[in-house]
Amino acid sequence: MSLFRDHWSTEHSFAPSQKKACHVVDFLQYSDRKAAFASTMARVFVYGTLKKGQPNYKHMINTAKGLAKFQGRGHTVEKYPLVIAGKYNIPYMLNIPGTGHHIAGEIYSVDEQMLQFLDEFEGCPDMYQRTLMRIQVVEWEGKGGAGEARAAADGVLECFVYSTATFPPEWVGLPYYDSYDSSGKHGLSYVLRESRE
Repeated sequence: MSLFRDHWSTEHSFAPSQKKACHVVDFLQYSDRKAAFASTMARVFVYGTLKKGQPNYKHMINTAKGLAKFQGRGHTVEKYPLVIAGKYNIPYMLNIPGTGHHIAGEIYSVDEQMLQFLDEFEGCPDMYQRTLMRIQVVEWEGKGGAGEARAAADGVLECFVYSTATFPPEWVGLPYYDSYDSSGKHGLSYVLRESRE
């Protein structure tokens, strides 16, 4: 994948010097975003449709929505109920600590723009609420600063997680999962937003 956008599609005609200038400008913009990203990142733990191989992962790699860098895998330190609910088969982590399972997911470092996108995408604060939770690191690929490396080595990180405390009471009686896969044996495939009525 190129770090540069292709500014000279068949619709545009640029001289070679203009093409080079576009590359330089794009590289500088990317470098500036990358530098800013390193200083203002937040850690987010995703457990549902935003994970690799799941229906909404495309948003995590869409740089138009912000920057997200995969750091590793983990699970919640506390147990929570993870249910699949509603007519669109949406995964929800119910904010009921001590009930359910240690939920498996992925850890990302995200910039402010991506965090804002995720808030909107997750319907925060109405549908989900973004809260800090302790995540047990199982696999780490991150290359963050010394404090982050030390925290990962200790095995526990604080990450933002989108869970919900605003759910119908009957959801507590649904089956609990420790890991989400839209194509899982549960037979409850997630319905993409663009496919909903």
